[in-house]
Amino acid sequence: MHKSDLFFNVIRLPVDFTMLIGAGLATYFLRTEILSSFRPVLFQFNLPFLKFFYLEVFVSFIFLGAYAIAGLYLMRVKIRMLEEFSRILLASSAGILVVIIYIFLRQELFDSRFLVLGGWFFAILFVCLGRLAVRYLQALTAARYDLGIHRVLVVGDNETATNLISYMGRDLSLGYRIAGQLTSIDIKRLHNFAASINIDEIVLARHDDSPEAIQDLISFCQEQHIIFKFVPTGPQLLTGNFEMNIFGGLPMIEIKRTNLDGWGKVIKRILDIIGSLIGLIIFSPLFLVITFSIKWETQGPVFARLKRISGKKEFILLKFRSMIENAEELKPLLASLNERSGSPLFKIRNDPRITKVGRFMRKMRIDELPQLWNIFRGDMSLVGPRPHQPDEITNYQRHHKKVLSIKAGATGLAQVSGSSDIPFEEEVALDSFYIDHWSLLSDFKIIIRTILKMLSDKSAV
Repeated sequence: MHKSDLFFNVIRLPVDFTMLIGAGLATYFLRTEILSSFRPVLFQFNLPFLKFFYLEVFVSFIFLGAYAIAGLYLMRVKIRMLEEFSRILLASSAGILVVIIYIFLRQELFDSRFLVLGGWFFAILFVCLGRLAVRYLQALTAARYDLGIHRVLVVGDNETATNLISYMGRDLSLGYRIAGQLTSIDIKRLHNFAASINIDEIVLARHDDSPEAIQDLISFCQEQHIIFKFVPTGPQLLTGNFEMNIFGGLPMIEIKRTNLDGWGKVIKRILDIIGSLIGLIIFSPLFLVITFSIKWETQGPVFARLKRISGKKEFILLKFRSMIENAEELKPLLASLNERSGSPLFKIRNDPRITKVGRFMRKMRIDELPQLWNIFRGDMSLVGPRPHQPDEITNYQRHHKKVLSIKAGATGLAQVSGSSDIPFEEEVALDSFYIDHWSLLSDFKIIIRTILKMLSDKSAV
């Protein structure tokens, strides 16, 4: 899911809340300022404006809960307008029913039926208008500025492929652009396409390809960070992470690289920001002590700035410098001492480049604390596969590259399961398992295991 798609899906929640508040205010002032000349206001003493406003905020959350249950916040790129409005109608009716039941159970007299019925009507009206505004803004940015568009390559030359291309090209505001079309699965030509054209999605519209060919196509999409979808017509290749939608009257299945998507991605990012900010505040005095110790022992910068890959982006990873200043220049001279021979990684247990302060920091596992800043910036996450070096990735096999499907993490399942002591293939297997079975609970478990390991295991030298 593109960032723009995620943005427009997430923004619907605060827009709905704002519209619900506006609906309540419109109802109140319509009754007290306009209709009061026709019918006296009887609730002005037991329900003044401030009390009504607090009540309106509470009722708005009830409506938002009903909207969530109705599926109005599902992370789907497109939902039909008529379906969206019908869900708003049903959910708003359910929300106002909860309010009526609450009034009945409290056995309180309510002096204005207009506030209830008018609030229900204006809630539907205002929320629908807010949703229309979001739709218009999304369509406008897609049609005029190509913001959030998905460049699609269609594989197939049958009627299904033709109808799909026609439907995508008929309305540019849908956010799709046809980047090309292949008559059959051809991995070599796909590589050429990916090298020359930025492809966001590949849609398989053929139905007679072998499972091996489809698996090659899925592997290619995972390797190139491309969304894979196909139009099924019977038994097809599926995985545990897939999502089905109706697009142009055709059932379309998206094979997800990970189930970390939608609201899970949003919540994970929020927890990253909160966790890293708290960590930076708590450990700020320790940062000063470490800075002084590094500068006291050796010349050179306090931080080591290392090129790493997170997802498909390169960034600068910050660590407290635990080695001498020219450590990277000496790496080729120490290649024969690499303990992880047969893998693309480089590791020496008693590395002669490590300083005394650096050895202590590694033993206490505090040299990686500056990564909290990388997490706060969004370069990486609290939990995920470890950040990989660009020169290592060039030696990875195809299945190794699955660990690049999501953001790298300061800690992860592989790190708490043995870190550098486990074979590289087992590390990939553990990280792949985490990617396929991600959940917030698994993140919390890994963080707790990381803390326990920091307190008990001092072998990281």
